Amino acid sequence: MGRPRGVEDAAILRATARVMGRVGPTGLTLAAVAREVGLVPATLVQRFGSKRGLLLALAERSAKDAGEQAGRVRRAHGSALGALVELTVESVAEMETPDTFANHLAFLCLDLTDPQLHEHALAVHRARAEAIGELLAEAAGAGELRAGTDPAALSRTVQAVVAGAGLTWALERRGTLAERLREELALVLSPHLPHPYDQNHELEGS
Repeated sequence: MGRPRGVEDAAILRATARVMGRVGPTGLTLAAVAREVGLVPATLVQRFGSKRGLLLALAERSAKDAGEQAGRVRRAHGSALGALVELTVESVAEMETPDTFANHLAFLCLDLTDPQLHEHALAVHRARAEAIGELLAEAAGAGELRAGTDPAALSRTVQAVVAGAGLTWALERRGTLAERLREELALVLSPHLPHPYDQNHELEGS
């Protein structure tokens, strides 16, 4: 019988994401992650081989989680648009401050230059894009959006707005990123709602 694993890989990968947000690419080491979960670096070497191996494992897990997250959030909300807002907010939960946002953005820059990491980052992007498109199509079918709304076109707009909202929030440093995303999503969805948007009434679930 093999030895108990102690700390599961999933917990180590979650800890890795937290450390990434705190220290950025240059500060991320196996030792830093090991301290976060109460292990010794040798244990991480045994499981992941290297820092790059750990990053690849996290990237692969993130791609898998992106699809599962969409289903879980949708089941928790009666409204497709409410689920869309919550999914968007939950996807940036690790980025609580401009500093953590900047550090995760620095890792995205690594993803864009490393073929293997890029493959996983693209899978995450596609999974989230698919989820947004499906939620908007469902909202259109349920009458949450105006008749004639093109869910595919609106999906592309939502993705662009979400990406831009993070950057402008990090620069302006007004409120939280979650608040900024809710605000921007309300504005972009407002023209497509069957009734005029009331700023005193948030989208269901947001």
